[in-house]
Amino acid sequence: MRLPFFHLDVFATEAFAGNPAGVVPLDAWLDERTLQAIAVEQNLPATAFFVRQREGGRIRWFTPQVELELCGHATMASAWVLFERLEPGRSEVRFDSRTGSLSVSRAAERLVLDFPALPAKPCEPPPGLVEALGITPRETHRAADLLVVLESEDDVRSLRPDLAALAAIDTRGVIVTAPGHEVDYVSRFFAPRIGIAEDSATGSSHCTLAPYWAARLGQGALHDRQLSARGGEFWCEMADDRVRIAGHVCCYLEGTIAVP
Repeated sequence: MRLPFFHLDVFATEAFAGNPAGVVPLDAWLDERTLQAIAVEQNLPATAFFVRQREGGRIRWFTPQVELELCGHATMASAWVLFERLEPGRSEVRFDSRTGSLSVSRAAERLVLDFPALPAKPCEPPPGLVEALGITPRETHRAADLLVVLESEDDVRSLRPDLAALAAIDTRGVIVTAPGHEVDYVSRFFAPRIGIAEDSATGSSHCTLAPYWAARLGQGALHDRQLSARGGEFWCEMADDRVRIAGHVCCYLEGTIAVP
């Protein structure tokens, strides 16, 4: 069986930046073991699979280790494949997922995710966090991920965490953030517990970052730069209990894969 495959760099305007995602459009679902095996073979931070429906599609995401509950960059990559290759001229799609309904629309040269806001609540730093990060946070909050607020962009940029120690902390991932010099805020995302040492450009983290910074800065429209080695750019806007997350997508590769 041969299947179409796309490799895209998301939240970036050119290849070799942003977050790589694989996308495999399907006519019907394959078994879960095969989906996971494809993700392992591609060895990208996330591979998305979707089956088209009349109003959009059903979407699932896999890392080489696990199936994800939510993945922003691979959802945006899947929408790009629909808009640019499968249904040219289409400008909006709604995906059903394990997290609920997720829509993506076109806005000039960017695509915009509409995701649920996941505000974090203040908490004490969990045991081992300060030692794992090598720095004492200004604030710590908890949602699906742990949100760690530092004093400055330089603190975020220079962070070199102990990933083994970070993986021992009871949280899916650790978002680290601070005010930015040229943008509203900067961030990084570490998730060694689920096999992602440091994510390059994380759409889903802004479900928690945007509510925090909107409240702290008193503004609904926000610009973030993710300070990973590859980097990522995000434009976020709060809309009640939703977050609109905009960015660019660059297609690096398209072809077919052979699946037994």
